Amino acid sequence: MTTKLSLAAALLAVSALAYAQGAGDDVKKAADETGHATKTAATKTAHGTTKAADKTAHETTKAADKTADTTSHAAKKTASATSDAAKKTGDATAGAAKKTGNVVTKGAKKTGHGVKKGVEKTADTAK
Repeated sequence: MTTKLSLAAALLAVSALAYAQGAGDDVKKAADETGHATKTAATKTAHGTTKAADKTAHETTKAADKTADTTSHAAKKTASATSDAAKKTGDATAGAAKKTGNVVTKGAKKTGHGVKKGVEKTADTAK
């Protein structure tokens, strides 16, 4: 019976060892599959992040270009309007100066004429 018992114990030990090796293989296989799935997910995430960053950079560049164009256009319009206003102001100032000059000239002539008449009257009176 000892031989049968020893044989049964040896068979039990070999079965336990075979079972442990099978369980170890299953754990390794599950770990490998998890590692592969994690690597695939990380790669896809990195690719998605890169695409999003590229798209954001492209949209930012487009917005900056539009802003620059709009600013340039507004600056040109402002410069044109300022130039037009300066010309109008210059024309109005020249017109006012011309009118002022005419009024002063007429006033001086009238004053001169009045002085001349006063001198003539004074001379007539003095005679």
